Amino acid sequence: MGLLSVCLKGEVGRSIRMIWLALLLLLLSHENGKGGVEASNYLIGLGSYDITGPAADVNMMGYANMEQIASGVHFRLRARTFIVAEPQGKRVAFVNLDACMASQIVTIKVLERLKARYGNLYTEQNVAISGIHTYAGPGGYLQYVVYIVTSLGFVRQSFDAVVNGIEQSIIQAHENLRPGSIFVNKGELLDAGVNRSPSAYLNNPAGERDKYKYDVDKEMTLLKYVDDEWGPVGSFNWFATHGTSMSRTNSLISGDNKGAAARFMEDWFDQKNMQTSNFNISKASELPRRVSNIIPTVRRKHHELLELAASFQSSPGKSVTRLMSVARRVRSALRLADRPKFVSAFCQTNCGDVSPNVLGAFCTDTGLPCDFNHSTCGGKNELCYGRGPGYPDEFESTRIIGERQFKKAVELFDKATEQVKGKVDYRHTYLDFSKLEVTVPNEGGSTETVKTCPAAMGFAFAAGTTDGPGAFDFKLVRNLLKTPGEEQKKCQHPKPILLDTGEMKVPYDWAPSILPIQILRIGQLVILSVPGEFTTMAGRRLRDAVKTALTSGGTKEFDSNIHVVIAGLTNTYSQYITTFEEYQIQRYEGASTLYGPHTLSAYIQQFKMLASAVITGKTLQAGPQPPDMLEKQISLLPPVIMDATPLGSKFGDLINDVPQSCTFKRGDHVSVSFHSACPRNDLMTEGTFALVEILQGKDNWVPAYDDDDFSLRFIWSRPAKLSTRSEATIEWRIPETAASGVYRIRHFGAAKALLGSVKHFEGSSSAFVIT
Repeated sequence: MGLLSVCLKGEVGRSIRMIWLALLLLLLSHENGKGGVEASNYLIGLGSYDITGPAADVNMMGYANMEQIASGVHFRLRARTFIVAEPQGKRVAFVNLDACMASQIVTIKVLERLKARYGNLYTEQNVAISGIHTYAGPGGYLQYVVYIVTSLGFVRQSFDAVVNGIEQSIIQAHENLRPGSIFVNKGELLDAGVNRSPSAYLNNPAGERDKYKYDVDKEMTLLKYVDDEWGPVGSFNWFATHGTSMSRTNSLISGDNKGAAARFMEDWFDQKNMQTSNFNISKASELPRRVSNIIPTVRRKHHELLELAASFQSSPGKSVTRLMSVARRVRSALRLADRPKFVSAFCQTNCGDVSPNVLGAFCTDTGLPCDFNHSTCGGKNELCYGRGPGYPDEFESTRIIGERQFKKAVELFDKATEQVKGKVDYRHTYLDFSKLEVTVPNEGGSTETVKTCPAAMGFAFAAGTTDGPGAFDFKLVRNLLKTPGEEQKKCQHPKPILLDTGEMKVPYDWAPSILPIQILRIGQLVILSVPGEFTTMAGRRLRDAVKTALTSGGTKEFDSNIHVVIAGLTNTYSQYITTFEEYQIQRYEGASTLYGPHTLSAYIQQFKMLASAVITGKTLQAGPQPPDMLEKQISLLPPVIMDATPLGSKFGDLINDVPQSCTFKRGDHVSVSFHSACPRNDLMTEGTFALVEILQGKDNWVPAYDDDDFSLRFIWSRPAKLSTRSEATIEWRIPETAASGVYRIRHFGAAKALLGSVKHFEGSSSAFVIT
């Protein structure tokens, strides 16, 4: 026994101690790494802020349709930011805008504010600001003339909303920085985009096309952010499809399909996080809700609900403080818990020739498919329109394409296991794209030096695309401005020049010449920030060139597992970038490739230089600075002079109420209208113009849906263009997930008096029942 006891204490004892040590290490790994992964090596922070802007009178950015004037809100626009930092090292900030594109003057002014607040912590080097490319947001926030013609010049209110929102989202992300981990995942989404210029794509070499299964990129790349204490706090993904599910006749501000997907995913996570829902992602009709499942359902008989509803009649308009709109908002920051708000962004990439109108393009006069080569109908481009999956309902198409992206993102989010590891780094430079020398291969097997050109647009630009045929007739102003010279014609060949924008300087620059290019690195993820819209094949060539440069640079910094994504429409905007072969066809994208046929080659050459600098640690020269033309901007948009109501009425009074003792079912539409005032008087930033409330108990009204919900629409109108009177119509499509109960609809607004003072008001409908 003595010998056995010694053996147990020796061999077995050591084994037990080793087992306990292994268990302890495993537990520590699980605690620090959230699920058996390595402990976090980053600080991560996310933020989100309202950038909706003026919901009235302002031309929308994207379709260049002067008749497309904002007149309400489909759902709100936001700036969403992630910051990733090494605890004692470098950091990067990426901002995703629910806007048509980034703007050079916006970027300049945001960076000035960040410098004043944080010194050199956030600069042009490590901050990227990217647009999702919705065509349903207010315009007028860019500084170059060609992009603000249809908005009657610069719109200071649009500009300020975007700049303020970006700054606030970055501040939030900075203040939320905490230890955490990042995971990356990729997967195919097959039914959210089609090529809208297939004849141009087919001009690419057959051998190159044969390497790819599809004529658009189908891959979504997603980052999942996991806080060491709180668990998942957000996700950002990149996927190529245009923000043109909403048509050129829509007048409600909307984030289109990508903005919708972000709303759906944030709602899904909040709902899931509270563990009070059995939401089934396979049920297409049941989009996630933040609110209905928060509110406890009180089971009452129908007659009891009707009696309760009858006791709450409509209330006349009355004065309130602005805080009321913010405080009653469903997602009000005033009621957020201590944990960080979950932020989900659906970012844009090489979407240049990718349309969400997946049913194809058809002629409005015959119903037949448009001409394959030119997307025309009997030679007329204005008759050819793409159809989304919800055709003819553009809101339904937006929901469907948004939902498809949302579902794929949830799948990738839930299955993300590859941890992002490695350095945080960045490189940035400015380049004058009007005169870059580029080395390209020639037919003899050697190389030659070519040049890019001053910016110019071709005639096919004016024709538009199947997503929205051209509306503004730029030919009207062409010959009044500048006729291109022979050197410019030769440089841009075979593009027939419509507008020689790069050489047009009156009253100030019509198009940019100095552009930023940027690489952000987070471990094995590399983001290429490009100031335009790369077509599918152009994006593939750029990604492949950078990946090759990074993995064959003679170091072990990167291996074959590198993930390279393009962040399109980032830091400024310079329209399209096609391949050399696509440029020869001169479809819309080729006509909008500003700097000539060698534009893509210039980007590839310069990004390879940035990639080399990342590998070697070399510091690059800043390059020529872009102009700050804020003080030169001209605005022809008239201000709001005053608001008025009919004699005997007040702001917020009802025009049309719900029927008395009315009962609605899920899927029904409810509509009420109020005497209102111009939404430009107060943008209701982080507030709401419209609110649906549900009754809890006998007299406690709880916010349930607001103008940031897909189901609720705030529609504003005047009886005549110069009228001081206006009305607000609030339409609610009752979701299938709405709880049974007593509801009412409220409207918030702000009216301007003749002498300039602004007073806030509210109005309320009668109560009604949902069963």
